[in-house]
Amino acid sequence: MKRIALLKERRSATAGAPSTATGSHCPVSGLWSPDHDPHTVLSFFEGHVFPAFDGVPTVWRRRSSGAVSAN
Repeated sequence: MKRIALLKERRSATAGAPSTATGSHCPVSGLWSPDHDPHTVLSFFEGHVFPAFDGVPTVWRRRSSGAVSAN
C-alpha cells in the first residue's frame, strides 16, 4: 500500500512541472521534446540527466503518447 501511495504522490508532484532544463534530472519516464524543436521526440527514463540538444542547452517538455505521429 505504501508503494502505491508514493507513486500517486510522485505523479501529482510532476503533473505541475511539464518542462525541465538541460542538466536537470528527468522527473518521470516518458517522451520529451526540446523546446525549440517540438517535432523531435526522445525517450528518457526517470533520473536521467537531460542533455543539450544540438550542442545547445534547452528546455525539455514532456509529450503525451498521443501527441506523437508517424510522418
